[in-house]
Amino acid sequence: MQSVKTFFRRYVAAILIGLLVGLVGISFHFAVDFVTALRLHFPVLLLLLPVGGLATIWLYHICGMDRDRGTNLVLVAVRDNEPMHLRTAPLIFLSTVLNHLVGGSSGREGAALQLGASISSRISHALHLKESDSRILTICGMSAAFSALFGTPLAAAVFALEVVHVGILQYAALVPSLLSALTGYLLAQAFGVPPTFYPLSGLPALSPASLFQVTVLGGLCALVSVLFCWGMHQAHHLYAKFFPERPYRRAAAGGALVLALTLLVGLCHGSPLGYPLYNGAGGNLIAAAIGSGQADPWDFLLKILFTALTLGAGFRGGEIVPAFATGASFGCVAAPLLGLAPSFGGAVGTVALFCGVTNCPLTSMFLAYELFGGAGLPLFALAIAVSYRLSGYSSLYSEQQIIYSKCDLTFRKP
Repeated sequence: MQSVKTFFRRYVAAILIGLLVGLVGISFHFAVDFVTALRLHFPVLLLLLPVGGLATIWLYHICGMDRDRGTNLVLVAVRDNEPMHLRTAPLIFLSTVLNHLVGGSSGREGAALQLGASISSRISHALHLKESDSRILTICGMSAAFSALFGTPLAAAVFALEVVHVGILQYAALVPSLLSALTGYLLAQAFGVPPTFYPLSGLPALSPASLFQVTVLGGLCALVSVLFCWGMHQAHHLYAKFFPERPYRRAAAGGALVLALTLLVGLCHGSPLGYPLYNGAGGNLIAAAIGSGQADPWDFLLKILFTALTLGAGFRGGEIVPAFATGASFGCVAAPLLGLAPSFGGAVGTVALFCGVTNCPLTSMFLAYELFGGAGLPLFALAIAVSYRLSGYSSLYSEQQIIYSKCDLTFRKP
């Protein structure tokens, strides 16, 4: 009887969290879309990149959040039941919107995780829930925000379970996480937020040849995922080295660097401010690679560079969509060299590189299903598995724990 009561208590709590966090996620979606459209209409806003960096640092300073650790703090909140500050939610909301307004290269899904987790974490601690319920509620907030924003409820529900302890899934949280994700998804649909979906072409038949081609592509994506993670971490180290304990100078310098690169890319295309190809989350690169099968060989490298310089300088946002864009651009270019269609290669690169940087293969398989439909799922799954195996222990998140070795069936040595 106690088990049934616990089930229904968590069932109701998951729906409520899905509704509350879903509304915040929807508002976040519309806010980011609005400022992105504003920047594209008024490219001169790109000139405010250094100002945007300074404003972000100032916002976190006046709120006493100078040492905020971003998504890593979310992982700690789930693993150790550490309470998150409620002010994290408005801070990450405003700072990410500001970043997209001025053209920093970052996503919004990582910010959504912080939004959802901070709200649900504070609610659970305010209600003095026991540790297991508190951790489950935090997971619900993560999945609801991700699902409402991106429109992938299955991937959102599993990602919240899989990303903290790689190799272990806390199935006790599966029903609440899935219910919150579905609630957030349905709410977003009611408010007119379209789910993310990319039609692809050139899907090969399942054959020995395609298995080999996809295996090679998955391995190449693993290498690029290691480069992506290295670039993100190296940028933080370099900024800290040249601007130790000087966050305002670091942010201004980072904004100036991203602006300079933006102007340089624009000049190469004949329009300094009218060609912000690598600014923003990178949805344009994904759409071009998968929808049209078009990408330049250097797109994935420049997207890594833009994102590393943006986030390393102290701008706020997420790495997930930039990782999608990097993988899509790389896969689109590499696929024809292996005899695969560029559109299909872009789709494989999207999910395989995501797996490489997050170490979440199950989530990546669900993403492949929700982003591209069910066709070709065995090939996507193979590329994802290869990327997971060959990407080593690199990760976007320093607090992520990889419990089992990727080489055999033993616990990973610390």
